[in-house]
This record gives sequence, C-alpha cells and structure tokens, in this order.
Amino acid sequence: MTRKTKRTIWISLAAFVLIVGGAAAFYFGSILNQLNGLQKEGDESPFAGIENVEKVSTPDPPKWEGTETVNILVMGVDARGLEKGEVPRSDSMMVVSLDPLTKKINLFSILRDTYVNIDGYGKERINTAITHGPNVAMKAAGDLLGIPVQYYVYTDFQGFIKLVDAVGGVDFDVEKDMHYTSKADNNEYDIDLKKGYQHLDGDTALMYVRFRHDAMSDYARSERQREFLKAVAAKMQSTTTIAKLPSILEEVNPYVDTNLTLSDMWKLGGLGYQSSMNGSEQIPPMKMLKEERTPGGAEVLTVTNEEKLKQYIQDIIHPPVQEEGSTTGAEDKTASGDEQESKQPAQ
Repeated sequence: MTRKTKRTIWISLAAFVLIVGGAAAFYFGSILNQLNGLQKEGDESPFAGIENVEKVSTPDPPKWEGTETVNILVMGVDARGLEKGEVPRSDSMMVVSLDPLTKKINLFSILRDTYVNIDGYGKERINTAITHGPNVAMKAAGDLLGIPVQYYVYTDFQGFIKLVDAVGGVDFDVEKDMHYTSKADNNEYDIDLKKGYQHLDGDTALMYVRFRHDAMSDYARSERQREFLKAVAAKMQSTTTIAKLPSILEEVNPYVDTNLTLSDMWKLGGLGYQSSMNGSEQIPPMKMLKEERTPGGAEVLTVTNEEKLKQYIQDIIHPPVQEEGSTTGAEDKTASGDEQESKQPAQ
C-alpha cells in the first residue's frame, strides 16, 4: 500500500468520523433544545394564572444514589371550552413508579372521582387538585398512595394526539365496538371504533382512551388507559422511535409542561430505556373503594381503609422478599389439609 493510498484512507476515515460526530451533535443538540422547552415558565406555564401555586411544597427530587424509587404524576386534561389562564380538572391521573435498583416500572391509574383531603382546600375529588397547581396535585396523589411524588407531566388532548402520531401510531387490539356522540363540542370528539386488532393514530387512540360509556364506566376506562400507555412506552423503546426523538419532542413540546429538569430527563430517559413494565393497577382497587355521596349530593368514591391501600402500594413497588423454602398461606393451608387427611383412620 502506497503512502498516498494510506493518506487517502485516513482522510476518508477522518471525514467519516466528523460527519458522524456532527450528526450526533446535531441529534443530541436538537434533543437538548426540545427538552429545555418542556419546562414552561412565566406566562408560558399553564398554571400562570393560579394564585398561591406554591402553597403546598413537594419533596425534593431523589439524589439518584441507585436505590430511590422515582414517582411521576402524569395528568391528561380536557381544556375544551376554557378561557386562557383557566386550568381544567384532570381527565386522567396516573403515577408512574420506577425503581432504579430493580429496573421495574409500575403504573397506578387514580380514579378521578376519588374523594380525598387536599391540603389547604379540604375534601374534594382528586381530579380537582390540579386546579390549585401541580404541587397540590402531586401532594394529593402522594398522600393517597403513601409515596412521595417528585415530578409531574401535564398535557391535554392535543398533546396526546401529537405524541401518538409522532411515534407513528400504535397497533392495538380494541376489545369491543365503541360509539359515543355529543353536540357539545360540535362532534369534534365523537367516538366511533370497531372491535379488532388495528392501527390507531392520534385521533383514534384518543377515542379509545376516552371511552367510558359502558357498564364499567371509569373503571374500564382507567384499565384501557394503562394498557394503551404501556403500548406507547414499548413503541418509544424501539430503535426506530429513538432515532425520531428530536422530531417527536418538537411535536409535543407546545402541549406539555413538567417540573423535570434537563438533568432529570436524561437520567430518567436512560433508566426508562433499561427498565421493563412490572404491572399496572387501578387506584383505589375495587376491593378497597366505596361509592358514596357528599353532603352536597355529589357521587364520589372513597377509600375504605387508607392504611391498607398504602401498604398495598408498597407491596407492589417493593414486594416482600420470600425466604427460600417458605410457603404461601394457600400452600400452608393445603399442606395442613393433606396432613389432616393422612391422619384419618382407614375406612
């Protein structure tokens, strides 16, 4: 190989490295730029018009020493028909709980009619907490579940539609026909879905997660929302979607607000990519809720035993370690029954 040929090869390699490096710099620069825009401030914040937003403080973000569980309140709101500066009630509330040690994610969807004590405001449905500001909403969700909620992510219908469209839609099994029509918004958000496995874009996905006009109402809807969110999360972990991350962030940026810092997002993004879904639960679970009426006659859901609910959450996030060789209560009962049977006299 001649000296000229070697020099040509090295120049080509150097050019390749520069091109790849430049592309990578542009890619990560675009991501950084969009991530910075997710945290809205001043008049850009959807909560700019709320007085005393800081009335209730939230826990400091974890130090990321490798053991702290991170809990993020994700709120979807219906902002139709509101004036600028008004904050709507949460249409859906989910807490995403991520354990950095086990790399497991749990989803808890909170029924919006759950009647709780909201610090500084008395007893209200939990979906009203966000109207007092994100700190109040995080505190209310954390008090209900018995865990610190460090972060929030807030979006509306348009943000959800943009996200699903930006990832290329989601292939999903719609479990039954879904139909609903309303003239209240000029039929803009009517629901018309057919049963079966199909490709859902942003508009049809919104139909699916909003539908609650059946016998199980919000109970079934919260389950649908969790299942669809898991499908979106799986799509987000694909290499194809990761490559499109700058454009995805650009699409959803105007419709999202959060208290996550840029550093938080980087750490959580990497951790989320390495993690897997552990489970999803409705809160309160059916066995711990009761339908009641407020003194004013409003129908609400109450928790039958708040301490049991908090322990229930802890057992999901941090399952009790079962010692090797130990048996469950059911196994003990079976073993005991077998032993008693063996002691019966022969007939």
